[in-house]
Amino acid sequence: MAFDKKLLDVIACPVCKGKLILLHDGHSLVCRFDRLQYAIQDGIPVLIDDKAKQLSLDELEAIK
Repeated sequence: MAFDKKLLDVIACPVCKGKLILLHDGHSLVCRFDRLQYAIQDGIPVLIDDKAKQLSLDELEAIK
């Protein structure tokens, strides 16, 4: 099941309530402000901050 891009208009980062960016691979969402990457499993974003991956500045800059 693919992630529905329309959800980007209504979901937000659970930490800062900021906008999330869908990565090109379609398997994760990123909050640039908090440098957190949230997985998408079976088309459903896992927006739990304890399960998010902390991104380094280099990893964040690599995301366009």
